[in-house]
Amino acid sequence: MGICSSSESAAVATAKLILHDGSLQEFSYPVKVSYVLQKNPSCFICNSDEMDFDDALSAINDDEELQIGQLYFALPLNRLRQPLQAEEMAALAVKANSALMKCSGGDKCGHRRRSVSPVVFTVEELKTRKRVAAGRGGAGGRKKFAANLMAIPE
Repeated sequence: MGICSSSESAAVATAKLILHDGSLQEFSYPVKVSYVLQKNPSCFICNSDEMDFDDALSAINDDEELQIGQLYFALPLNRLRQPLQAEEMAALAVKANSALMKCSGGDKCGHRRRSVSPVVFTVEELKTRKRVAAGRGGAGGRKKFAANLMAIPE
């Protein structure tokens, strides 16, 4: 029995932005999208929680703030309002995972290892999902499937 102490530092929650080049920017304070776009004028910002397979990518309004604990992507303007294919979502997940791993430094200094696992479906699985959804006759009481690309501490 004795006195125990932990050298693990408290992690600061941040809003995480994955840039088009794969680098990561973290904000531990509220920051408006317009501020981020000043430094990245050829991009738009989208929330990873609002990205769905085969749905058009939408931009967050300039006057909105990035939310602490959320993961965002800065994507080229030519991708705005374009449908997001499964392969593209997987590539974004890999890019986010790589950026988070570089930032976290593995298990050094009490930081936990972070990862983002891509959700990958075969073409047949996607077709089956669409057929099943189409056979239900509308959205009657079912939730819309939404991929979640947030970092999950291991």
